[in-house]
Amino acid sequence: MTMPYYGWDEEYLAVVRSSIKKFCDKELTREYVRWMDENVDFPPEEIWRKFVDFGYFARGIPEEYGGSGPAENIYESLILQEEIAAASVAVMLAIGAAHGFGTGFISALGNEEQRREFLPKFARGEVKMCMALTEPGGGTDILGSLRTTAEEDGNYYVLNGQKVFITAAHVADYIITFAITDKKPARRSEAWSIFLVPADSPGLMVRKIPKLGIHACACNEIFYEDVRVHKDFMIGQKNHGYRFLLGGGGGVSDGGTGEQAARRAAAGMLNAERVATSLLSLGIAKAAYADAFKYALERQAFGKPIGQFQIIQNYLVEMAIEIENARNLIYSTAALSLLGKPSMVQAQMSKVVAARASETCAIKGMEILGGYGFTMEYDMQRHFRDYKQMVFAPITDEMAINVIARMLGLPKSY
Repeated sequence: MTMPYYGWDEEYLAVVRSSIKKFCDKELTREYVRWMDENVDFPPEEIWRKFVDFGYFARGIPEEYGGSGPAENIYESLILQEEIAAASVAVMLAIGAAHGFGTGFISALGNEEQRREFLPKFARGEVKMCMALTEPGGGTDILGSLRTTAEEDGNYYVLNGQKVFITAAHVADYIITFAITDKKPARRSEAWSIFLVPADSPGLMVRKIPKLGIHACACNEIFYEDVRVHKDFMIGQKNHGYRFLLGGGGGVSDGGTGEQAARRAAAGMLNAERVATSLLSLGIAKAAYADAFKYALERQAFGKPIGQFQIIQNYLVEMAIEIENARNLIYSTAALSLLGKPSMVQAQMSKVVAARASETCAIKGMEILGGYGFTMEYDMQRHFRDYKQMVFAPITDEMAINVIARMLGLPKSY
């Protein structure tokens, strides 16, 4: 079995980037991405199958479960996500939500039976899952806002509650659901459990929520009314759901106990989500910059391309700097994590810096295109709509900054 290489191999990674760019140029053309934005709420099955054929879904899944094993270079995943997001942030979000969450949870928390049941299906692109955590009472206040309950009833748990802003729930075969299984815990971090809820369960209702951007990957509201889930569909250990938040390593592996250990485990798993979200923002920024750069060279005014004007050059250089800063921070954060060093502060910073890069590039891109940017005939309006989701998802930039402040040693502000 090929072992993953943790160093930066410029030649190999250049091949990886070239390969995925060619794939996206062929399968995610500008016209097709525009069509998806206007006509679908999730990438069509034909695109899903293209990624199966490309081998994307089998990556990282052990060969014994039907996958292709770990990537040859650990940075390969970052490059693939970056380029797919640049071609279509909706497609990358869909893959991350419906495939990435599922493989992450099952690999990290699933028992052997669950792994053998689901991982081969993930490798073949035959099953989709989504993560249902956020509730109407709050998304950032993770511990304080959860209200969905799961009460034990013989060999089943009965779920009641509501989730909101859940990406890809309308196409999921299973909904990874966080619920309270201990109403009087010693600590709030020891009250949650995680369930694989079949999407066709009686009492489960999913409603799509119309939104401004990233149309081709819808978000949803989910209602649980006496939804019965067999005990075999619990993932991981009962009441340890917070510790396992977002998968990875099976929970608290350093021997720690209590609130601090739970925070360490959850923080490490949240880092992966922050990095993945940052790559979505980076993709939007790159797409907006590429469109603006091309337009600046083609658009003529006063007898010369507008890219020759100083203000336009300033805009484009500012965009390029923001992109470079975001990419460097994202990749260095991943490197820290791979070396086993703390990276929570850097992961939060990546989220903020990349979101702001997408904002800068979308807004400056609109300025460069002028009236054309405001029309639906150009893609800049889509970049402008799409970036806004990244500023507040999965948490707001402001809350990420609050977390950074606390990690730097300032008093808790929330």
